[in-house]
Amino acid sequence: MPRDIPPLAEVRRITEKKRDAWWTVMLVDPVATPLVRWTARYTRATPNQLTWGAFLVGLGSAACFAQGDWRWLLLGAVLYHVSFIFDCMDGKLARLTGTGSVFGAWLDFVFDRIRVLVCSIALMGGQYARTDDVLYLWLALAVASLDALRYIDSLEIFKIRHGMRKQIKARMRAARKAENQAELAFMEDLLRENPEADLETDRDTVAPLEPVAAVEATAAPGTPAAAGTDAPAGTDAGAGAEGPVQVPTPRRPAVVDLHQEFRRRFPWWVRCRNFLQRHRIRAHLISGIEFQMGVFIIGPALDAVVATTVVSGALLLVFELAIIYKLLLSTRDFTRTINSFETPDRFPATTSVNS
Repeated sequence: MPRDIPPLAEVRRITEKKRDAWWTVMLVDPVATPLVRWTARYTRATPNQLTWGAFLVGLGSAACFAQGDWRWLLLGAVLYHVSFIFDCMDGKLARLTGTGSVFGAWLDFVFDRIRVLVCSIALMGGQYARTDDVLYLWLALAVASLDALRYIDSLEIFKIRHGMRKQIKARMRAARKAENQAELAFMEDLLRENPEADLETDRDTVAPLEPVAAVEATAAPGTPAAAGTDAPAGTDAGAGAEGPVQVPTPRRPAVVDLHQEFRRRFPWWVRCRNFLQRHRIRAHLISGIEFQMGVFIIGPALDAVVATTVVSGALLLVFELAIIYKLLLSTRDFTRTINSFETPDRFPATTSVNS
């Protein structure tokens, strides 16, 4: 009997990420999301089973690549794309049905790395056997190394950013205890939660705030204090008519922007990011996903393995260097934020996004 699964529009809202790789948004989600809904409705498949399916189809792709002939390369490219669709479906199914697990996340990551390694050896080994050109052996090493570099680098950057945020939050908690200051939020979190927000115009949603003082109590609307009238002389404020009700003024959290120097140096990036995120596409245009698709789908399909591998690798390195440079600027913002706690107002500096 079919299970009760929400309509497709609701499934998209639940399963699709607010920001994702452009390859996934344009070429995978339109297929994967309806398949996930059908799978959840009519089958008892689990996310881990889909992970295994993606891995086995990926091995089939590697077997095709090893043949070396263009027709086999084309079939291998198709199978690799199917493998990637399954790879995206496991996470979507986990989010839709609430059946995700820590082990499943580990399994997905490990199988992805094995698939890339096996496919790179098979693809370049098949071309080496066909042409006897040692360049393909070097390309196999380069593909495996670049894939490892990408994911090792992303993990280390995540750890560094997490450490910076943790230190800032600790300082902010100490300041809040001492001076009853506002809660803390990070600009990147506000942007992640509001992908439609425009940094240049939507100030109510994402603009940094001015330093916030302690909570000020105000009279609730409709009370004598709020209406500007005094209680009659000689009456007891606690008897008869109700006295003014003190209501704390709502405060939004103070916002720390660890990317303000990057935005100041590259203001055009804000406009590009806004455009891309309105279409759910993350600004990191060439990541590990696009690199894999260039090497294992576009190259074999066009029978241009060397050219697409070199171009994909070069673009990946360019974007990785950009991310590293952005991290460098972010560490400077972090240092200034930490130092701002030593000032008398003990409040982290915030800068307008329009600067």
